[in-house]
Amino acid sequence: MSTRFEEISHNLSHVESKIVSAVKKSGRNRSEVTLIAVTKNFPISDVEILKELGITNFGENRDQEGASKSAAVQGKWHFQGQIQSNKLKSISSWAGVIHSLDDPRYVEILDRVAINPLSAFIQVSLDDDPERGGIAPKYISELARAVRGSTKVELLGLMAVPPLTQELSDSYANLARIRQEFLYEFPEAHYLSAGMSSDYEMAIEYGATHIRVGSEILGSRH
Repeated sequence: MSTRFEEISHNLSHVESKIVSAVKKSGRNRSEVTLIAVTKNFPISDVEILKELGITNFGENRDQEGASKSAAVQGKWHFQGQIQSNKLKSISSWAGVIHSLDDPRYVEILDRVAINPLSAFIQVSLDDDPERGGIAPKYISELARAVRGSTKVELLGLMAVPPLTQELSDSYANLARIRQEFLYEFPEAHYLSAGMSSDYEMAIEYGATHIRVGSEILGSRH
């Protein structure tokens, strides 16, 4: 057994124990939370180890890297980077889920060019910073209705990345309020993609159903 296998296995067990504790604390079931291992900048050999350890959901931020790794390791692949419209056809060829949908134009493009049907989260901006991606809360319903009318894209729910400039608990409380209003109109889109290595426990407490964890499982990126 390789040292790297042991390292990843140990880290994964630690993350899993923290997920179980957070789930228990919030009165939820472990089955309600999907762990996505973010493999950005890590080699295919690490993805193979994760697969051997039982991980089936993998996340990537770049189209080219995701296409390459998904061809080598079978699983459910998630695209979570900022979208470039000219990459959507390629992204849809390997990613089953997009976490960063933030513009109605992308829905129109996917309806035209998507190679396979896919699911998507609407990325919500919690600070209105255009550099970080995400749609302003007041436009969420418009985008959600566009997805609802799509022939290629199924709406799963909302995604958000808490801004570094805000108190974490304030960001999650704000997200919870936004999501509550959203669910009145779109009750079927009840999933929430939120939480990364630094904050997934709090995200779970605020209702996250999909957490995107990279460095706490695989270590620091080079």
